[in-house]
Amino acid sequence: MSHNGRLSLPESEMTWRFSRSSGAGGQHVNTSDTRVELIWSLTSTTALSPDQRQLAAQRLSNRLISGTITVVSSQYRSQHRNREAARVRLEELVSHAIVPPKPRQATRPSRASKQRRIDAKKRRSSLKQGRSSSWE
Repeated sequence: MSHNGRLSLPESEMTWRFSRSSGAGGQHVNTSDTRVELIWSLTSTTALSPDQRQLAAQRLSNRLISGTITVVSSQYRSQHRNREAARVRLEELVSHAIVPPKPRQATRPSRASKQRRIDAKKRRSSLKQGRSSSWE
């Protein structure tokens, strides 16, 4: 964990890909690769314990492609800022995914809620009872 509560992933486990970003930027944008793709393998990381890895895999299953997570950033005009933004987004994504689930607090229905349930059942029952009377 880093100083601000966010998980810190080792730079060595990250793969970067750069491409041209879409959108405004003038002549500069046509020649520079400012769009950043950060690829990180959840299956081969050493930053997480096996339990954390399993929990992250379960919670991030919709984002995983063969065990890797890809984060894209093209919001800034500089590659450096996009790299930083992608890294922050990945670290926040993973740190939220590995928070252990809270144990369920067993509660009992209140007397009033039981009464409301019974009343609703009685109303529904009388409504259906009213339908079954014969038409003469």
